[in-house]
Amino acid sequence: MRLDKFLTEAGIGTRSQIKGYIKKGLVTVNDCMITDASVHIDETKDKISFQNKTVLYKKDRYYMLHKPKGVVCATKDNVSKTVLQLFEPNLQKGLFPVGRLDKDTEGLLFLTTDGDFSHRLMSPKKHVEKTYYFEAEGSLNPEKIKQLESGMEIAKDEPLTRPAKISGIQQEKQLVKGCLTITEGRFHQVKRMLRAVDCHVIYLKRLSIGQVVLDENLAPGAYRELTDRELQALNTKNAVEEQQ
Repeated sequence: MRLDKFLTEAGIGTRSQIKGYIKKGLVTVNDCMITDASVHIDETKDKISFQNKTVLYKKDRYYMLHKPKGVVCATKDNVSKTVLQLFEPNLQKGLFPVGRLDKDTEGLLFLTTDGDFSHRLMSPKKHVEKTYYFEAEGSLNPEKIKQLESGMEIAKDEPLTRPAKISGIQQEKQLVKGCLTITEGRFHQVKRMLRAVDCHVIYLKRLSIGQVVLDENLAPGAYRELTDRELQALNTKNAVEEQQ
């Protein structure tokens, strides 16, 4: 792999920025200063450093994003801003969102370059828990909560939803707040489930996927790489095949 390509994919900067860094002597390969951006390196064996800090090779990239309202979960859109456009240009290549959140929904979203990772979390044969905080016009009594938790019909041409979990319910006159955990990913599922019990969602935020919780330090529109611990949890504990 070319040195400038490696550093660009590692998120050090754009291709033109990388060439400038190399010309200034800020990059070393195996502790030797390199001034030619076209030099080929072995990304799996050579020691690449930028400003005396080792740059590690990663085959794929994994990010946690606090998706804001008004942004669509797509790589391209002719009308609205996409989640991809929230990332630095040098990080966008090959990146795509894992699953979807509605345009007016905010919260936890993963983006990656790894198709297998996306499949493990979003395949219909997997049952990864996703928890949402909601605010809705209406009320939830014990009977309605039992409907949500037992599985329910949200459309005549669809099977019943899988059992959900309800927690933290707060009723304020005709406004109900709480958390709903589901193990599916149907179109507008949370909104449709609550609508089926006469609750109209006015605010929705995804808090967690599996055991990974949205980083409270991430403001809407901000992102960071997933930690090794988070990746391990997503890959080994939560994306489990349905028991036959």
